[in-house]
Amino acid sequence: MPAITTNELKNGITLELENGLFQVVEFQHVKPGKGGAFVRTKLRNVRTGNVFDKTFNAGIRVEQAMLDKKDMQFLYRDGDDYVFMDTKTYDQLNIAPVSLGSAIDYIVESMVAIIAIYNDEIVSVEIPASVEMLIAKTEPGIQGDRVSGARKSAELQTGKTIQVPLFINIGDKVKVDTRSGEYLTRV
Repeated sequence: MPAITTNELKNGITLELENGLFQVVEFQHVKPGKGGAFVRTKLRNVRTGNVFDKTFNAGIRVEQAMLDKKDMQFLYRDGDDYVFMDTKTYDQLNIAPVSLGSAIDYIVESMVAIIAIYNDEIVSVEIPASVEMLIAKTEPGIQGDRVSGARKSAELQTGKTIQVPLFINIGDKVKVDTRSGEYLTRV
């Protein structure tokens, strides 16, 4: 792993620190009038997603982690595991649900995800910001129930429950924001 100085930090770089893998979200070089320069950073834990602030002295060396990011297509479920295929080499990889995190609620067959691997461990799964999914279960909208902005529960084809407008029915295709889990529009 290459060691870089804190002066070489950029947004998006992944660092291996004593307590895990962290991605630089934001950084700022500070040169106060008195004392030595330092670098103020905002780091995101790659495994948990927690964001925190950390200050480094300018010029110290930190280990840069080299993540292998691959475009992988979801093929099918094999027991509890999800089987993905590398879109370039066609190699298949079984991934445990715990490694997929919150992305598991939005993964459907033939969806392509960017999977980051570090030392044969899956550290993150990136899916599109919005996905189109079918409504599997919901109560029918009642005639005359026209309150503006009224919502009801609906279950997506993956089992995730979201709030949708009253006019959505079973079998409708909807667009869902994968970051917040909110209904966006009917397709």
